[in-house]
Amino acid sequence: MVKHHGVPFLEKKQLDLVINKTNKNDIRNTLGNPSTTSKFDNDIWIYIERKQSQSKIKNLGKMKIIKNDVLVLEIDNYGILKKKSFYNMDDMNNLKIVDGTTVAGFKKNSFIYDFMSSMRQKINDPLGQRAKNRKKINQR
Repeated sequence: MVKHHGVPFLEKKQLDLVINKTNKNDIRNTLGNPSTTSKFDNDIWIYIERKQSQSKIKNLGKMKIIKNDVLVLEIDNYGILKKKSFYNMDDMNNLKIVDGTTVAGFKKNSFIYDFMSSMRQKINDPLGQRAKNRKKINQR
């Protein structure tokens, strides 16, 4: 059994898209609506094709990825294709992922931490009812 998700024959269809010539309507006619979109300086449209099949019985029927293609299209403000990037499974396996981590830019005793904590408290209890209720309980 093969499960198919996304645009069939994406690798073949993307060859019809010509940079600086193809427009949004041509792209939609060829590939359909994008799997996902993004908006920065230009529109970014992302198309996905993924095929999975059940593996052998010894692997307890886990799904095995047969095909995993991604097409990233950058479209300018006039609706013309400006950049096209196609990635297949081999390209994705060769991606290098950085192991570094980002350190928080503030500590618990900083102004930003205190300010954000007080804002969170005001959002959670805008009338200060919790503080009043705590005082009543402590007075008993």
